[in-house]
Amino acid sequence: MTLRAIILGAAAGGGLPQWNCGCINCDLARNGEIPAQTQSSLAVSADGHNWAVLNASPDIRTQLSNTRPLFPTGLREMPIRSVLVTNGDIDHVAGLLTLREMQPFKLFATQSIQDVIAQNPVFDALNASVVERAPISLSQPFELIPGLQATLFPVPGKVPLYLEGEHVLTDLVGEQTVGVALTAQGKTAYYIPGCAALTPDLSALLEGADLLFFDGTLWQDDEMVRAGLGQKTGKRMGHMSMDGPDGSIASFTDLKIGRKVFVHMNNTNPVLRPDSAEKASAEAAGWIIGQDGMEITL
Repeated sequence: MTLRAIILGAAAGGGLPQWNCGCINCDLARNGEIPAQTQSSLAVSADGHNWAVLNASPDIRTQLSNTRPLFPTGLREMPIRSVLVTNGDIDHVAGLLTLREMQPFKLFATQSIQDVIAQNPVFDALNASVVERAPISLSQPFELIPGLQATLFPVPGKVPLYLEGEHVLTDLVGEQTVGVALTAQGKTAYYIPGCAALTPDLSALLEGADLLFFDGTLWQDDEMVRAGLGQKTGKRMGHMSMDGPDGSIASFTDLKIGRKVFVHMNNTNPVLRPDSAEKASAEAAGWIIGQDGMEITL
């Protein structure tokens, strides 16, 4: 058995191009001058037959149609055995509504996120007789799919946008934002599509990992403000930026990690342009810029 990971969607919420955005990247993607990217999701397997999807993006129908290992294996038979969501963000749970076609799978999430899903009756479209909702405790290993063990751990983040109140904490540590450790045959990969800060505890956990998929939302913290596309910084949205003294590139410099891959990139991020100086800088620092359809095997 080997651990296989396929990036189903490398972009953050909205994708590339985002439907209502006329920024440089979105226009280039619309014109076919740079690759378009769908919204944040990853597929993993330990045997190539049983698969789990990490985060169900609104683009999941297209993603499944583009990924041959996830094609149906019979009239109504799928190799997808489970879906795991790392937070309640729309770009990570809305795709569950596409998976409502009486298809059996297990839905894994922390109890807090299971509660968020349960409180919205639209998700009752996932028939309880075929889709088992499995609450998972932090730091407790469980079998995600045959041959692949997973463990959820907290990372700094915030509640989903639709649950924000008047005062928003962007560095909450608990069940609302988690990362996933994946282990098969002695190899370990981590999936952390949303993270507000690299804490000492998180650094210690990731040291020595074979593979890391990490939050690459923005290049600069005030990127969207500079582009005239909003007033929120990366920190306000609960995300580390790539660049800067407290950015992810600098923060990970001394950690020994086999391969580091940026995922969940906002449509404004210049690393999405293949010929950009920012992409070259990230790659020179040892990072891979994730793209839809990219597969990595351990």
